[in-house]
Amino acid sequence: MSNATAANPQAKQRKNALAFLRNIGIIAHIDAGKTTVTERILFYTGRSRNIGEVHDGKATMDHLEEERERGITITSAATTCSWGKYTINIIDTPGHVDFTAEVERSLRVLDGAVAVFDGVAGVEAQSETVWRQADKYKVPRIAFVNKLDRTGASFEYCLESMVKRLGVHPVPVMLPIGLENDYVGNIDLIRMNARYFGEGNDDTAFVEKEIPEEYREAAETARHEMIEAACMMDDNLLERFLEDETQISEKEIIDALRIGTIQRKLTVVLCGAALRNKGVQATLDAICDYLPSPLDQPPVIGTDKKGEEARRDCDVEQPFSALAFKTVFDPNGDLTFMRIYSGKGEAGEQFLNTRTGKKERLGRLYRMHAASREPIDSCQAGDIIAAVGLKNTHTGDTITDVNEPITLESVEFPDTVISMAIEPKSKGDRDKLSQTLAVLAKEDPTFRAWTDEETNETIIAGMGELHLEVLRHRIIREFKVAAECGKPRVAYRQTIDQPKDSVEGKHVKQTGGHGQFAVVKMRFERLEDSQDIEFVDEIKGGTVPREYIPAVGKGVKDASVKGREFPFPFVSVKCTLFDGKSHDVDSSDMAFQSAGRIAFNAAVEGNQLFLEPQMKIEVMCPEENLGDVIGDLNSRRANIGEIADRLNLKVITGTVPIAETFNYSSKLRSLTAGRGTYSMEPQGYAPVPQSVRESIVKEVEEMRKAKQG
Repeated sequence: MSNATAANPQAKQRKNALAFLRNIGIIAHIDAGKTTVTERILFYTGRSRNIGEVHDGKATMDHLEEERERGITITSAATTCSWGKYTINIIDTPGHVDFTAEVERSLRVLDGAVAVFDGVAGVEAQSETVWRQADKYKVPRIAFVNKLDRTGASFEYCLESMVKRLGVHPVPVMLPIGLENDYVGNIDLIRMNARYFGEGNDDTAFVEKEIPEEYREAAETARHEMIEAACMMDDNLLERFLEDETQISEKEIIDALRIGTIQRKLTVVLCGAALRNKGVQATLDAICDYLPSPLDQPPVIGTDKKGEEARRDCDVEQPFSALAFKTVFDPNGDLTFMRIYSGKGEAGEQFLNTRTGKKERLGRLYRMHAASREPIDSCQAGDIIAAVGLKNTHTGDTITDVNEPITLESVEFPDTVISMAIEPKSKGDRDKLSQTLAVLAKEDPTFRAWTDEETNETIIAGMGELHLEVLRHRIIREFKVAAECGKPRVAYRQTIDQPKDSVEGKHVKQTGGHGQFAVVKMRFERLEDSQDIEFVDEIKGGTVPREYIPAVGKGVKDASVKGREFPFPFVSVKCTLFDGKSHDVDSSDMAFQSAGRIAFNAAVEGNQLFLEPQMKIEVMCPEENLGDVIGDLNSRRANIGEIADRLNLKVITGTVPIAETFNYSSKLRSLTAGRGTYSMEPQGYAPVPQSVRESIVKEVEEMRKAKQG
């Protein structure tokens, strides 16, 4: 503690409050039980009087109509609760791949996370995706193995799948007593006692007893391994462990495991069955014991107004800085969710949005409890709050002190992979539709809307079939816009098929007075490991003046946004400028932009390779249905990579074009009598077969004819 803090009782009090604050997310594959875990946390912390059930459509955190109807989480929801002396801010995130942006922007601002795994399935496809997202933002995690009361549950299998599929070092601090219908409690490996659940008439209570004799040896072995993993985090503890591990205290074990968790060198693992109220209190203890407070995080790094690196400590005495990570439409003023990284802000105070360069006023401030709001007067470093009044603030924007601004790292989102046309039913709905699409685009960074120049249709695009279906329902039901939608379309891309060694782009015009003159010579080739349009400057001898070279790159990238022959963006092209000509009077930025655009169009004309988005797919089905499921996947142009066993099911993994996945859920249910399940996630792009190319060309030609007609 600094001398200034020691001398200032208020500063010391604020530091103590931050030490007992946890900003966490609940992350997992769909149906692993994230929202059920969150509902139990709210109940046990006294935040909710009743336990809301997902299957009844009464979960507190799933407050949208679409979520209640479908029984899934679609948008991340925030809440705050208390456990003893700790305050816990929680963000419950979606598990479906179509809504992965909600996970991305939540993890960007969180200090820790609880990863929930299905006790039967272990690590699933979307589990891997959210785990990688957490790795990207260096978020420490603990794991909760859920649903151990289900048929086929295996705690050991879940641990093995964490090692195999996530490459982590799982360290159980609990062992289950029994499994499936016989799952009755947990063994606490730190305190070496047994917790039995639901004894008496209260199924939310537990009693502590001696460890059953038949579990004693397994518990002692697991405890030894846990202490060994903890001691690897502390050299002094390791020495004592090698001499006599019985002398290491419970607090020392917890502190060492906390260090390992924060440094992401190990993953503490708990177990339970949230739906049956088993194991959740211990998970709350673990959130407080092992996950970091804002003070455990390094200073946030950004850039100042000179473009130089700047840092902010989590301290109210520092200049104000916050990141907007989510906006939600509200007719009385949009809600902007923010993580406060430094300083203090009060309702009515003005700050700077560094993206727009304009001042924004914090209007009303709230702590959120799903859809409910609790007004607050101020916010400070470490808080996650919502504000009304930020009119031009979008996801990823930095809100900062006017006099000492800092721009924090924003949030990146994947490109859309599927689109469809939407048409208002009447002229009166046209303006409403336009306004609604603007609102949705502000709320959801993975949603796009535009007017197709070829057909004059309004096109909406998103991350998958379910994503677009949910958006369509919101447009019609929530925003009251009468509209009709076409069939989903795949978001194809183009790249260059064959390299072009010397392509000339020549823009020469004489229009009285100064003319326009620019000549460039370029090479074009395909990039195998990047989706970018890469511009490379190899000019020697000043054949193109330095001041015009960026304009050539801009012209190339402008031309790549949408091809002239086919209306798909270009990707994965390396464009190298190696020669050219200029004129002392007639050359300009605009002329060289045009020359770059002409060169790019010449290089790709008749030389396009169509690419289609691929999905990584994982299908689980009974063995007796394996042949039918594989046959159907083959008919969908799937590339099957592996067929493995997972308990009593077969697991098929591979890739499949997204164009072939429409209505797959209903087909799989039909083939497996409802017993098959699957999950998908984006897996890049791949060239389309010739037959598919021909159908794409035909469809584009028909659209053009329809427009002309």
